[in-house]
Amino acid sequence: MGTSSFRLGDIAARLGAELRGDPDVEIAGLATLQAASPGKIAFLSNPSYARYLADTQATAVILSPSVADQFSGNALVLDNPYLGYAKLSHLFDPAPIASPGIHPSSVIAPSASVADTASIGPQVVIEDDVVIGEGVVIGAGSIIGARCRVGDNSLFRPRVTLAHDVVMGKRCHILSGAVLGSDGFGFANEKGEWHRIAQIGRVVLGDDVEVGANTCIDRGALDDTVIGNGVKLDNLVHIAHNVSIGDHSALAAMVGIAGTTQIGSHCVFGGQCGVSGHLKLTDQVHLTGMTMVTSDIRESGVYSSGTSSDTNKQWRKNAVRFRQLDSLAKRIKELEKKLEG
Repeated sequence: MGTSSFRLGDIAARLGAELRGDPDVEIAGLATLQAASPGKIAFLSNPSYARYLADTQATAVILSPSVADQFSGNALVLDNPYLGYAKLSHLFDPAPIASPGIHPSSVIAPSASVADTASIGPQVVIEDDVVIGEGVVIGAGSIIGARCRVGDNSLFRPRVTLAHDVVMGKRCHILSGAVLGSDGFGFANEKGEWHRIAQIGRVVLGDDVEVGANTCIDRGALDDTVIGNGVKLDNLVHIAHNVSIGDHSALAAMVGIAGTTQIGSHCVFGGQCGVSGHLKLTDQVHLTGMTMVTSDIRESGVYSSGTSSDTNKQWRKNAVRFRQLDSLAKRIKELEKKLEG
């Protein structure tokens, strides 16, 4: 973790923030406005929380110019306080820092190449012809399949699995239980029986990709499954074979993308969204939670299809009306014809 506290002036310089107050006060941690105690720094990014400014016990607050005058204490003024909080969080991250070296219980193929600065945890398996870059950390119990390439400064939490031929860029962060390069769901049917299709493509990740816990990314059937630079995948996301996801898109928990679908860059999908196979979604598409996409989306914007909860009585009434929509539409057309006549 480094030192246990930091001068506020040094933090301001690190964030490129305007400092209003005492640069010599010591900051020993992060907290919310409501829970902060002396020695902590808080942040205000949502204006609805401005009501807590007057009573916060935080030694300093990160806030935007629009609300800076509402706070008389030590302040770091930034256009994007939430980004400032994100950057500052790494100073106070209590996660253990791995040391370079290979644990004696790990199993590493003689043909694998592991950088001297990498950290290989207990009971890690690294198969033939794998290349592990500089500063890579592989958590305990992880398996790296044959011919994988792991870019510099990537971090694997414990129990990550990479099947064979997965290629990863630099600074990727893979959380526990994630499986990259598992076989895609490919079968041919003959007279009611399913015959497995060998999945011979790869999974290719760009730089700065994050893959959440227990997320699965299937390898391509023929071409590769491709995850662009800066993509963020939450926990329990499923990416099927031959999907491509453009740079800097973010998918929340339990999103499912069916095979061979192309997702553009800077897209944001809320939790439990589903996208059918063989579709194309353009850049900057935002799907609200539980949206189901069954056709191409060619224009950027916000799309929704899930309905909010209601009382069971009202939901049952609406369900009945939904089943009547086709007959109602036909009746409206008949009435329109009569009016035109």
